[in-house]
Amino acid sequence: MAAEGETLPGGAALSVPLAIREATPADLGVVMHHRRSMFADMGTGEREALDAMEASSRPLFARGLADGSYRGWLVQADDGRVVAGGGIIVLPYHSSPRDPKPERAWIVNMYTERAYRRQGLARRLMEQMIRWCRAQRMAAVYLHASDEGRALYESLGFTPTNEMRLPL
Repeated sequence: MAAEGETLPGGAALSVPLAIREATPADLGVVMHHRRSMFADMGTGEREALDAMEASSRPLFARGLADGSYRGWLVQADDGRVVAGGGIIVLPYHSSPRDPKPERAWIVNMYTERAYRRQGLARRLMEQMIRWCRAQRMAAVYLHASDEGRALYESLGFTPTNEMRLPL
């Protein structure tokens, strides 16, 4: 937990005490709010597209929160407000010589409410999720970086890969 007035990276000071906690199935609404807001802030999707994305992904995240295939972490203020969050979805995936584990961890839904940005919260969430992946003996963790998040991810050691995509 960060103490009120604690100085964070970039010299910002927290105005309220904050703690990181694991998400539960009861947090599905917050997870979906973060997911939708993340895409909206990146300018990807008009309302109809965001509505369709939310409707089709809600069951996946509900199931994942219940069975552990989605692990979320939330930054919560003492008054109960969730001000940031992110999660890891663990998906079945073919193994390879570099990674014999038949699953892959993807960091998704990284979002910080505007008033709480640039206070080190995303970094703290990322560090927590990376620790979890290491404890699970994941060979790597993957994410899709927004322009705004790229510098943070690179500072944590993330590098571009050889993946390519063909829009259909």
